[in-house]
Amino acid sequence: MFSGAQISLYPMTDDFVGVIISALGALDPYRDQLRIETDDISTLLVGPPEVLFPAMRDLFSATARTGKHCVLSATISRGCPGEPDDPICNSTQFDDTAAPLAERQAAALTAVQNAPHIGVFSVVQFSLYVLGQGNHMDEIYGCIDFLKHSGTFEKSKHFATKLSGDTGALFATIEQAFCRFGPPQGHVTIDLTVSANSPSAR
Repeated sequence: MFSGAQISLYPMTDDFVGVIISALGALDPYRDQLRIETDDISTLLVGPPEVLFPAMRDLFSATARTGKHCVLSATISRGCPGEPDDPICNSTQFDDTAAPLAERQAAALTAVQNAPHIGVFSVVQFSLYVLGQGNHMDEIYGCIDFLKHSGTFEKSKHFATKLSGDTGALFATIEQAFCRFGPPQGHVTIDLTVSANSPSAR
């Protein structure tokens, strides 16, 4: 299985370079467990979901703690048929992805309830795409039902779902959506935008 994310981080401040460079220190605990490649558009993080999502959470949270408006944009994918298997992506945490939908929903809710409290409030907009299977809408509706009971659900939008809350719970919710819905070895992607400290009125 190949799993990873192309991420771009946007601090809305004149000192955006300094903010990004300082926030990159949050990735240090994960560097031995991820493959990281950066160019002038984005940074690729490749690794198992249980490392990938906490790394993104901590990078974004470190940026948000500056108090500046910041946005993380990410395309997250697992099981892409165009990517070779990568040993760094091996995961033993999500070995029940072939379980009945109700069991996966229950496991996902437990994981969100047990997520660490980070102390950074954020909002999320994301879309889940379950690719290449005939019953993909069953999986998507099952995920939506999980989201509505997750404690992070804010509202449905055209083409997306909006979540809000502590970044610990938010990234746990996205991780569970990514890992527990869709076929275990199938191609699943998420289009994700995370924002904190926005000047727009809520």
